[in-house]
Amino acid sequence: MREVNPKDTCRAQAFKLWMKAPNPMVTFFKTIDVTRLVRISQKKGYKFNMLLEWCIGKAASSIKEFYLLPVGGKLMQYDCLAVNTIVKNKDGEVSSCDILFTEHIEQFNQQYLEHTLKVAESCTDRDLSDECMVIGTSAIIDTEIDGAVGMNSGIFNNPFIIWGRYRKRWFRYELPISFQFHHTQMDGAHAGRFLTRLQEVINQLH
Repeated sequence: MREVNPKDTCRAQAFKLWMKAPNPMVTFFKTIDVTRLVRISQKKGYKFNMLLEWCIGKAASSIKEFYLLPVGGKLMQYDCLAVNTIVKNKDGEVSSCDILFTEHIEQFNQQYLEHTLKVAESCTDRDLSDECMVIGTSAIIDTEIDGAVGMNSGIFNNPFIIWGRYRKRWFRYELPISFQFHHTQMDGAHAGRFLTRLQEVINQLH
């Protein structure tokens, strides 16, 4: 992580317009087809959320705006991405676990299983925010939801994706998700491109 001059980046105007805006967060809602993820999960024994989080990292990795993030009034540049997952720990509460994104899904899966287990047992968060641009996620698997709007604290500016339980529609499975992002980091066109790319990555997974 290193500070960059916004004027030397593609986000110069956005930094000027949105960095001090009272509500710079934008939320998109989209329903994605997760049939392929459900079938791969059932066939290969992968956790559904792990598969979706890898696809999120894969889709984001091709969009350069994800490697920039406003932090503490500054614009920071990152060389890597991580995907955060929420873990139910041994005390029945929740802990946070960042997983470094890697192109190799098996390697990502091994990290996911190892680190979520450690976090669950230790009740200690795993934080990679000093090293990677972290994409937050939260899975509300106890119910179906149409979407959710995250908080705008002015401190946590990371992109954030929330989903509930997927829904069966005949022979397909659908999942409504919400994607929140800081307008300084990206514009709506970039967010739309990410969501389109996410569906493409899911469809291509095998």
